[in-house]
Amino acid sequence: MRLRVEFTTEPFDLDEAPAHAVVAREVIQNADLDAVDVGPFGTTAEGGADEVLTAVDSLLRRALASGATRVSLQVNVIGEGSK
Repeated sequence: MRLRVEFTTEPFDLDEAPAHAVVAREVIQNADLDAVDVGPFGTTAEGGADEVLTAVDSLLRRALASGATRVSLQVNVIGEGSK
């Protein structure tokens, strides 16, 4: 099964990326995922179910430990093929 995750972390800072946003971006960019798209108000990535769920677990734990007060995320099934 393939999944797509989209997430944002808060609080926002338009002048400089807060630590929790930097950590979240690093987790996703360093995970074994496909099609990572980092944006100013949200990040998306796709991959196999195990890889996405492992990345989401790390993302939540590390972003919250780095000062995030809210993490909004959505996970969608996008296909049955596995990576």
